[in-house]
Amino acid sequence: MSLRTAGSVLVVFLWSVAVVLSQNVWSVTYTTRSICTLKGSTVEMSCSYTYPSWHKVTTTFWFIKKFDVEIYVNLRNDSDYNGRVTYHNDKTNGHTLRITDLRESDSATYKFRFITDQTGGKYSGYPGVTLSVTDLQVKVTTTLLSTTLTCSTTCTLTGNPTYIWYRNSKIVQEASSPSYSFYFQTEDSFYCAVKGIKSPAVSVEGHSYFHVTYTYQRICTLNGSSVDISCSYTYPSGHTVSETIWYTKGKLNEAPQILSPGYGGRVEYLGNMQSDSILRITDLREEDSAEYKIRFRTDKTTWEPTIPGTTLTVTGLQVKVTPAAEGQKTLTCITTCTLTDNPTYIWYKNGQRLDEPTSQQYSVNSYYSDSYSCIGT
Repeated sequence: MSLRTAGSVLVVFLWSVAVVLSQNVWSVTYTTRSICTLKGSTVEMSCSYTYPSWHKVTTTFWFIKKFDVEIYVNLRNDSDYNGRVTYHNDKTNGHTLRITDLRESDSATYKFRFITDQTGGKYSGYPGVTLSVTDLQVKVTTTLLSTTLTCSTTCTLTGNPTYIWYRNSKIVQEASSPSYSFYFQTEDSFYCAVKGIKSPAVSVEGHSYFHVTYTYQRICTLNGSSVDISCSYTYPSGHTVSETIWYTKGKLNEAPQILSPGYGGRVEYLGNMQSDSILRITDLREEDSAEYKIRFRTDKTTWEPTIPGTTLTVTGLQVKVTPAAEGQKTLTCITTCTLTDNPTYIWYKNGQRLDEPTSQQYSVNSYYSDSYSCIGT
C-alpha cells in the first residue's frame, strides 16, 4: 500500500513541474523563415508567441532596424514603409505583418517583438523572416529550330506560382513552368506575369528580336517637378534607327498624343537614340498623368511595341494630422501615390522654413495654434 501511495505522489509532483515550466516559456515561432516574392505585390508574415502566464502583453510590433540596445524602430512608424504596413492580432497570441506595394529595397530580415506589463518583460524573436523582393525579366534563348522564353527572377518564388505567358497581350500559356517555347518566326511581342505582376516584354523576329525595356513601369512624382522617362532597346543587326517618337497612349476614343521635342516648351529628348532614349518633361502638371510609350523607325521598318509603357502619376502634397502622445500631434506630408524617389521634405511653420532636418513626418505640440505646410524636393 505504501509503495502505491508513493508512486502516485511522485507522478503528481512531476506533472506539476511540467505545467509551471510551460507557463514560463518566452518564444516566437514564425510560420515561414524565408519568402521570395515580386516587386509591386503584397506579402504577409505571421508568427505565434508565448510568455509567462502572469504577464500581460501591452505592445507588439515588427522591426528591421535597431539603433541601440533598447531602441527598436516599429515598422509601422518607419517612413520608408509609410502607408504600406498593417498589423493583425488574433486571440491565440498570433500576429501578422502585411506589407503592400513591395519594393526591392524592402528585402530584409523582419523580426517580431513584444513587451509586457512586467519589469523586464520584453522579447524579440530571432532570427526572423528573410524577405527577398525581385522583379520579372524575360530571358531569350534561341537555336536554329526554336526560341525559348524564360520568366526569370533573382530568387525562387515562394508558393509554386503559376506563370502566365502573353503574346500580343493575349494569354498563350498558363503553367507552373517559367519557360515558354515556340517553333516559328514572328515579330509578335511576349511577356510573362505572376499574380498580376508583369515583366517587360520582348519581341522576337526569327533569331533576332526587337526588345524594349522601360526603366520604370510606374513613376509617381510631384506637381511642378521634372521627370525623366527612359528606356533601352535592341533590334536585329542590319537595322539603323532613323527616328524615335514618344507619345501618350490615347484614352477611350482619343488618338495618341505625340510628344515632339519642344512640345509646349516642356519636352526634351535625350539619349543616343540608337539604343536608348529619355523623355524629359519639366514643370509637371497633374494632367500630365498618363501612360508614356515609345516607337521608332529603322531604315527597314517601323516598330511600335505592344507592351505596356511607363505610367506617370503627378501628385500634389497635403498635410495629414494624426493625434500622437498627450499634447502632441504627428504631421505627415502625404501624396496620392508612393513617390518613386525618396524626396527631401521641408516643413514651414507660420510661413517660416524650419531649419532642423525633417522627414515625411513631423511632431508638433498640439497646445499651440500654429500653421504648418510642407514641400518636397
